[in-house]
Amino acid sequence: MNWHHVKTVARTDLRQLIGAKDFWIPMAILGSMFFLIIPFVLLISITSLGDVDAVAQVSQAIKVLPATAQEQIQGDTDAGRTSYALAVFLFAPVAIVVPLTISTAVGSSTIVGERERGTGEFLAHSPAGAQEIYMGKLIASFVPGYATTLVGFGAYSILVNTVVGPEVGGWFFPTAQWWALMLWVMPPFLLLTLSLVLRLSARVKSTAAAHQASGLVTLPLIGVAYSQSTGALFGAGVSSLWIGLVAWTIALFSLTRGMKAITRGRLLGVAIDT
Repeated sequence: MNWHHVKTVARTDLRQLIGAKDFWIPMAILGSMFFLIIPFVLLISITSLGDVDAVAQVSQAIKVLPATAQEQIQGDTDAGRTSYALAVFLFAPVAIVVPLTISTAVGSSTIVGERERGTGEFLAHSPAGAQEIYMGKLIASFVPGYATTLVGFGAYSILVNTVVGPEVGGWFFPTAQWWALMLWVMPPFLLLTLSLVLRLSARVKSTAAAHQASGLVTLPLIGVAYSQSTGALFGAGVSSLWIGLVAWTIALFSLTRGMKAITRGRLLGVAIDT
């Protein structure tokens, strides 16, 4: 595989994506909602209420968490412990929904979109092989979702430490489990989803059909990824290690199968495979 061709395909797609304001504006709003607005409203409400009955009742719900999770919760007051639990354990979907939504939106249309824009023939006659095009498209779909997640994760960390930190004795986020989730567990789930979405994008005839088909793939994987990520946060570091290892194994297998299954004709809709 010629990685220069892979980088060329990925770089071309990313340049086109940067200029697509109709894509970035909705995605920026989505990221802001999940990483900043919703967490801010909820956390500031909890911390400002203080030790009232409502917070005490919510705090009692912490007792249903696994013992390993309860041992990690910090804070001397009900408000502090509740806000800590919400910040660390409740918002796991933030790290799942945002990257999968953004990357799936890119990946579902990246191949079929070439045919609709009339650039498929140009790409078909390029020096890049089908597998190199597949990998370039995969990277171009992975980067926006994961980069947005890292930026949002940084903003969320500042928000959590600013709002909840004074209640639990100082800055505490991200925890070790969150570092493992973001750097080790999340990427393979994202790659697994994209490996399937790109294959669907190569098979369908329109962008609308690609979005519909990718939704059928993405929703179950969001559920699986969320359950595993939540388990990684609730459990110890060893749990995150094994969950990530299994996810990487499945993702690499799916990527290998995807590269073998995609031909130039299927990828670009041309009549002849080369």
